[in-house]
Amino acid sequence: MTDQVGIFQHAVGSRRDPAHGYCVDDVARALQVDLLHGRVLGWAAVADSAWRGFRFLAEAFDAGSGRFGNFRSVDGTWIGGIGSEDSHGRAVLALGDVAAVAPDGPLVDAASSLLIHALPAAHEFTSPRAEASVVLGCAAMLGPTPGGTPAAMLELLGTRLHGRFRLRATVAWPWPEDVLTYENALLPRALIAAGRRLGSDLMTDTGLDTLDWLIEAQTSSEGHLSPIGNGWWPRDGDRSRFDQQPIEATALILAAKSAHAATRDDRYRVAIERSYAWFLGANDSGLRVADPERGACKDGLTPRGVNANEGAESTLMWLMASEHTRATRDANALPARPTEFLATSIS
Repeated sequence: MTDQVGIFQHAVGSRRDPAHGYCVDDVARALQVDLLHGRVLGWAAVADSAWRGFRFLAEAFDAGSGRFGNFRSVDGTWIGGIGSEDSHGRAVLALGDVAAVAPDGPLVDAASSLLIHALPAAHEFTSPRAEASVVLGCAAMLGPTPGGTPAAMLELLGTRLHGRFRLRATVAWPWPEDVLTYENALLPRALIAAGRRLGSDLMTDTGLDTLDWLIEAQTSSEGHLSPIGNGWWPRDGDRSRFDQQPIEATALILAAKSAHAATRDDRYRVAIERSYAWFLGANDSGLRVADPERGACKDGLTPRGVNANEGAESTLMWLMASEHTRATRDANALPARPTEFLATSIS
């Protein structure tokens, strides 16, 4: 799926589709996967790929506007102007992860500098998912480098995101928007991270309570994960069952991992295993979405089966899910549970 520029957005079957070029969203995710693989395989195995991903993000950044572009054609031309707030947030999150864990001093310095230059634009963001991604990017960077602009931005956007919940969420609909759309677990994950960083039990508890609701709402009566489909779920309306996207399962894994770190409550480890197992056939259709042997993933679960295309987002979500589940199992040094959800173990 990659060439010397970056990872292609789309695929036709298992074959990359250069017609749609590249995007910041997927390159940022690919950079995060490089970091995960570097921990397992050693940095030398991923260093070239990680630097390629960083260069793409650096080239996407427009110093004049302080914003990232998003879409790039196969000939290298940037198209579509300034990217979305969400793509900007994803770039910041990836840069924060680099600053936190990359064992490469020059790359850490370059990523940290770019992150700092990208933060001012976030003052004006209105997308809660963009806010959440920036909060998480700042939280990651604050691990090795406390204080400064990332600390101030985390407090600003974490408080703003929490305010959305306090203003609009209710007991019957504990969500700050009228529609549940995509990557929903990103929001409570950010609240948990910000609450822990700021010492706010109220913020952390809001994140945990919201995540609990999402987990319950997306667990079938048979006990497997049943993510909200791509037709979304409006307040007071019917939730969409299909098309189910890999990003929802991985977002839940990441949020549950944060919740487990905050509480040590084993039910979040169960939620991680349940979400991981969705990829392997423990889902509404009983079909594998991921191909562990090839490291690939289908583009979703439809009413007629799996979408045969294996685009960048889907495959990267599978690789993230695998590595984060592996890390959770290793940290707990316990057998995977609940075993009935598992179609295969991580090799």
